[in-house]
Amino acid sequence: MYFKNYNIFLDDERFPSDVHLYLEGVDIYKTKEWVIVRNYKDFTELIQKSGMPNIISFDHDLGDFSENDEKTGYDCAKWLVDFCIDFKFNLPNFLVHTQNTTGAKDIQKYLENAKKHINILDINGRRIH
Repeated sequence: MYFKNYNIFLDDERFPSDVHLYLEGVDIYKTKEWVIVRNYKDFTELIQKSGMPNIISFDHDLGDFSENDEKTGYDCAKWLVDFCIDFKFNLPNFLVHTQNTTGAKDIQKYLENAKKHINILDINGRRIH
């Protein structure tokens, strides 16, 4: 399936409406439409097929043990940064909705740091260095 102008909600079990209940005052989960993605494989395949989303909301603990090691939201964040570098995309806007506080900090710090370094493309997609 191909999506255009879309947002990703990465979580193995919750829905955007669930997150709205524990993140008080964050209405974006009610006001935006979300493509729900449950694991690392589906996350990477969706972006490869549909292009860069507008927003990604990350859970950390995905319960994804499909490749003999656990794939987490942090792994998805690392893949996203590599994909953006390889194909000269700016990072999309992101939120972190996980209840895993350590995982949330890791994803947030990683993406904020990456954004400082890779979101420097000119209008023609060339890096400004």
